[in-house]
Amino acid sequence: MARIVITEFMDERAVDALRAKHDVLYDPKLVDAPARLHAEAAAADAIVVRNRTQVRGELLAALARCRVVGRLGVGLDNIDVPACEARGMKVIPATGANALSVAEYVIATAMMLLRGAYQATPEVVAGAWPRAALSNGREVGGKTLGLIGFGSIGQLTAKLAQGVGMSVIAYDAVMDSAHPAFAQAGVACVGLDDLVAQADVISLHVPLVDSTRNLFDARRIAAMKPGAVLVNSARGGVVDEAALAAALKSGHLGGAALDVFDAEPMPAGGVFMACPNLVLTPHIAGVSAESNERVSSLIAQRVLEELR
Repeated sequence: MARIVITEFMDERAVDALRAKHDVLYDPKLVDAPARLHAEAAAADAIVVRNRTQVRGELLAALARCRVVGRLGVGLDNIDVPACEARGMKVIPATGANALSVAEYVIATAMMLLRGAYQATPEVVAGAWPRAALSNGREVGGKTLGLIGFGSIGQLTAKLAQGVGMSVIAYDAVMDSAHPAFAQAGVACVGLDDLVAQADVISLHVPLVDSTRNLFDARRIAAMKPGAVLVNSARGGVVDEAALAAALKSGHLGGAALDVFDAEPMPAGGVFMACPNLVLTPHIAGVSAESNERVSSLIAQRVLEELR
């Protein structure tokens, strides 16, 4: 019987599936107790994490007998994958399991920001009637969605966008126009600068690496269409937060939705204070009741397979 340590929240049915076969420590708050986490890690044959647990440095050194790292999500920037693999540890992300949740988040926030009518509840309840002020909202149908990154999440986002009448263009640094995914999805492959200039809504689906850090800096944000909307459900650090705040306050952008940030949790106050047309969420684009069940079930199954 192996020892499995789960450091962040996981669907209880998936935890029970692991408990039926192995000795499991499940503590969703373990990530916030580093000394105890490192002590528990020493006896772990497998560790299951989300995005906050940093599997590197001291924690990686403490995982002396670990054989598998299950990632409840798809991003791997919190895991030193080469170092894990060098120690014989298999790293398993939940590829594809949260794609629908992210895709729905992108389309929902884009529609909300384009329409601009969904933050009027306090005024209406107070007896105001801002009908004229809110009558210039824009429809999503006929707009162009630009996807930066065209993996499984980008492709599903394209499908949903087409379903509400958007045209879709995409750029992917590792996929050229001959890649079959573009033709299969009915999506035009374009260069990055062309995408930025043409899209009414831009959605980011890239990892945080050296080449994508501050990919959307002040210069690139300024190159976006006036009134365009930017959605980042990928990784904090891809967007220059100060530059984005300035573009919103100046009126150059029509709106933005951020689910990820340079620092998580984001410090109180900061550059986004008093920004108009802004939606901020705490890294939950890929987390819904359904996606948590899918992600957790997939990782539990794969961890059990690796521990046979």
